[in-house]
Amino acid sequence: MSADLVAAAAEPPADRPGRSDRPDVVVEPAGTGETDPRDGRERIARRADPTWRRALRTPAFVAGVVITASIVVAAVFAPLLATHDPAAQDLLNGLQGPSAAHWLGTDQLGRDLYSRLLYGARTDLRIAGLAVVVPFVTGVLLGTVAGYVGGRFDWVVARVVDTVVAFPFYVIVVAVVFAVGAGEKGIYVALALVGWVTYARVLRNTTAVYRASPWVVAARGGGLSHGRVVVRHILPNTLTQAVVLLMNDVVFVIVAVVTLSYLGLGVQPPTPDWGTMITDGKAFISTQWWLSVAPGALVVYTGIGLSLLGDGIADVWRAE
Repeated sequence: MSADLVAAAAEPPADRPGRSDRPDVVVEPAGTGETDPRDGRERIARRADPTWRRALRTPAFVAGVVITASIVVAAVFAPLLATHDPAAQDLLNGLQGPSAAHWLGTDQLGRDLYSRLLYGARTDLRIAGLAVVVPFVTGVLLGTVAGYVGGRFDWVVARVVDTVVAFPFYVIVVAVVFAVGAGEKGIYVALALVGWVTYARVLRNTTAVYRASPWVVAARGGGLSHGRVVVRHILPNTLTQAVVLLMNDVVFVIVAVVTLSYLGLGVQPPTPDWGTMITDGKAFISTQWWLSVAPGALVVYTGIGLSLLGDGIADVWRAE
């Protein structure tokens, strides 16, 4: 039997008292440090594991951090890792296979595929990161206020959320981008208009539940203001769900950016972007299949990493 198994077997379960080196002390999960009059033995609380230790023992969190960090590092250090200018064209060497000069070959314009993948990660991660900030803040604010205040404001927010949810997400996004114009500006405006509803719906429901909880009623009875109750007592319990939702939403936004670029409504040439690269390579899928498969595989890889990271964060916080 390994040392880890022996240590795990020796550790007392969380639901009953454990042993101590002192015969007059019993270790309990919720000990008070006072002497029990029944047997005269002192009850002390077992110290909870630090958050970082629980995180390291969560496989989903570790895998998500490793995968996500590898993409982020590649995007941040793209100028150092790239072997060529991603926009430089060499029409005489178009559609070349992998070689020492071009590790993943070249596209139809002779641009280095490896370098464009690195800069494409930079473009998509930057847009996705910026595009979720406004929806996150707006959704958390409106959902929390609506769930706590209730009344007409809650009714208005609920009706707006129901109206937006009634339409397919991509239909609204494409319509807004058409109206605003293709490019990054259209992506930011479209996601800011429709991306907040998910956060608002989740925060509204959880805040409404916490509003009626005994500890919130006690805080109000103790003279705390509504703002202090929301900031100090409700938000710390609801933001965990919002952050987990944020990690999953980044995946959704990346897919939306890639989809818009695939349709010609997203990032415009010559800026490298995974969606545009997939579109450019589909005409050569039968001969140079890697032109589309490589950026598509990176989209899937990034999505898996962010999804695992979100699930891992939820598991770590759930164990507290």
